[in-house]
Amino acid sequence: MRRTVLLLCMMLFMMWTATIASAGDRRVRDDLGREIIVPDHPHRLICLAPNVADIVHAIGAGNEVIAVSDFTKYPAEARRKPSVGLPLSPSLETIVSLHPDLVIGSSDFGGLGIVSQMQEVGIPIFMVNPHGLEGIYDSVLSLGKALNRETEAKQVVSRLRRRVGALQARAKGRPSVQVFMLIWPEPITTIGKQSFITEIIAAAGGRSITDGLEHEWPHISFESLVALDPESILLVRGSKMSFEDLAKRPEWNRIAAIREHRVFYTDDRLYSPSPVVIDALENLARQFHPGGGAVPSPKQ
Repeated sequence: MRRTVLLLCMMLFMMWTATIASAGDRRVRDDLGREIIVPDHPHRLICLAPNVADIVHAIGAGNEVIAVSDFTKYPAEARRKPSVGLPLSPSLETIVSLHPDLVIGSSDFGGLGIVSQMQEVGIPIFMVNPHGLEGIYDSVLSLGKALNRETEAKQVVSRLRRRVGALQARAKGRPSVQVFMLIWPEPITTIGKQSFITEIIAAAGGRSITDGLEHEWPHISFESLVALDPESILLVRGSKMSFEDLAKRPEWNRIAAIREHRVFYTDDRLYSPSPVVIDALENLARQFHPGGGAVPSPKQ
């Protein structure tokens, strides 16, 4: 029965999209190199990942968003939108029922599977691929083109570049703060060379001591961590493992940074490859080098 309803919704949706198709449609290329046809002025957008919702709102298209994915937190107004489900497994039935004229996904939260699902029901899907700071800038610009908001996107990228440049200048000449970022304690999970968070920490005036590890989210043994002897620990506030929890574990007190309470804190903005991560970057810069001059305003 549910499949019948879904098929009916798909048929109605494809009839609806065929009716509204116009000569004003444009061909654009997404971050995966796919050429897709989008409406001249998309006004019913579904964001399949939290970072996508942040980018869309940043370039001034927030009012066009009709739904987001679970775990969307930034900006605050995006939280009030209905959800189509998990980023990796959104509800196709819900998406079809909302009659979007463009769905936007992120390669960090699923790839070809989601693309093929959207193609099967005739919904255009634009994918971003924001790896590293330059990848974030590129995704803002490519979405600006897809949504016919190129001027706004260029302005956003210009502001982000100025903010990051000011932070890098602020940290220039100062010793890098050596940190070990703990993502999860069992197994011990951290960040490697491929993680964009490694680049964010460096831009803030720090250095991840695991920046030589090849994987994005590598696992290491506890003995390897002891051998690394981190100068400080970087933790995410609100995660299931706090500094107090670690300090209660006798084995973790073998690490001087734990015994001496050398810890920095960030929040979940650091996980988002989108404009909001620059807020987290600025927060880290203040912690790494306090009193090093004013941190630029987000509007600059």
